[in-house]
Amino acid sequence: MPASKSAAKATRVSQRKASYNKPVGNLIKTNISKAEELIRKGESASGEEMVKDAIKVLDSAVSKGVIRKNNASRRKSRLMKKLNAAKGLTK
Repeated sequence: MPASKSAAKATRVSQRKASYNKPVGNLIKTNISKAEELIRKGESASGEEMVKDAIKVLDSAVSKGVIRKNNASRRKSRLMKKLNAAKGLTK
């Protein structure tokens, strides 16, 4: 139980933001997992489409303030690295 009115309000705000951010975070994780799975299976065409979808979701999450820009950039970079390795474009 919060000790003051401001602490109670902070708790409410935190819960409201969490309920908004959680579905977006789940969507990010789902899209990245699906893309990685397709890449792992060697389905480059469908994997590439899924990577594009994952990148759109990451950019959307940044614009909504759910994750930070560098976080999204890091995730996109790792995803593209895996895709390019599967295609044989990198060492």
